[in-house]
Amino acid sequence: MVKRVSFRVHGQVQGVSFRYFTRKKANSYNLTGWVRNTSNGKVEGEAQGDEDGIQKLLKDIDKGPTHAHVVKLEKSEINVVEGESGFEVRH
Repeated sequence: MVKRVSFRVHGQVQGVSFRYFTRKKANSYNLTGWVRNTSNGKVEGEAQGDEDGIQKLLKDIDKGPTHAHVVKLEKSEINVVEGESGFEVRH
């Protein structure tokens, strides 16, 4: 079953390639969605796909890339979006 989650990551998550790390992981799990930096130093996004892929991605972003320091991961299930074809980094 397809599901979609919204996430927001707190900590040292900007300037450490977090968005590109997230896109790479999401693509490896065949997820669609997006990720972007926020103006207040966080990273947020949405991911959609099968339950297993979503859970793997959330585990990955809760840890983050090598130079990141994640202190909190907020997540919530949201409505599925039709017609997405990939996972993108937004600016």
